[in-house]
Amino acid sequence: MTRSKTAKPGSEDNREAIIDAAMRLAEGNDWDAVRLSDIAAEAGVTMAQLRSAFDSKTAIINGLMRRIDEVVLDGDDPEMAGEPARDRLFDVLMRRFDALKPYRLALKSIMRAYRRDPFAAVAFNTRARRSMKWMLEAAGIEATGRLGRIRAQGLVFVMARTMPAFLRDKDAGLARTMAALDRALRDGEQVMRTMSTGMRMLGMFGSFVAGMRDRARDRFDGEDDDSFYGADDERMGEPDDEPWTGGPH
Repeated sequence: MTRSKTAKPGSEDNREAIIDAAMRLAEGNDWDAVRLSDIAAEAGVTMAQLRSAFDSKTAIINGLMRRIDEVVLDGDDPEMAGEPARDRLFDVLMRRFDALKPYRLALKSIMRAYRRDPFAAVAFNTRARRSMKWMLEAAGIEATGRLGRIRAQGLVFVMARTMPAFLRDKDAGLARTMAALDRALRDGEQVMRTMSTGMRMLGMFGSFVAGMRDRARDRFDGEDDDSFYGADDERMGEPDDEPWTGGPH
C-alpha cells in the first residue's frame, strides 16, 4: 500500500498505520532487527511522516499501549460498579488481555528484545505504569499520590507475571490467562497489605520527626542570631558592654 506523500505529517491515520505496520513486522522478525525504514515502508509513509508521528520504536510501542488503554476504557461495564474492587480490577485487566490478543505474536518478539535490553525495559516499565494508573481508575481504585504509584507499579508486576501464560494461551476464552491473573492478583494483594502496614509505620515516624522539627524551629525562631551561636550575654553571665581585655585578670 502506498500513501500519498501529501498526507498531513503525523496525522492520526499515519500513526495508526505505523503502529499496525510495526506489529506486523514484529510478528515475523526479531524486534531488534526491525528498522525504522522497514516500518515506514510497511506502513506506506515517508520517513519524514514516520518521524513526525513517532521519534523511535519505543514511541511506537507507547502508541500501541495508548491504543490498548483506550480500547479498555471504551469497554467499561457499568454493571461492575457494585462489585468488590478486586473483581472490578480483574475485569479491567482481562479486558486488556482481550485487547492484546491480536498482537500476541508481536509481543513475544518485543518481550524477548526487552529482556536483552535493560534500558528499554526500564523505559517500558515507566510507560506501563502510566497505563496501569488508567486501569486502576477504570476499576474505581484511586491511582493518585504515593499509594497510587505503588499500586500502579504493583499492577505492572501483576501483568508481567500473567503475560507468559497469556502468550501461550490458545483458549479463545483465555482460561489459562484468567487463572494466572487470579493468582497474580492474590499475591499482589498480600504484598500491598504488607506495604500498606509499612507505609503507616513510616507515616507515624514521619509525623514524629516533623513534630520534633517544628518544635525545634519554634524554639530557635524566638531567639536572635547571637543566642543561636551561644553569645547570649545574659546567659553567659557577662555584662553587656564590658570590653574584652585579652583574657582573665
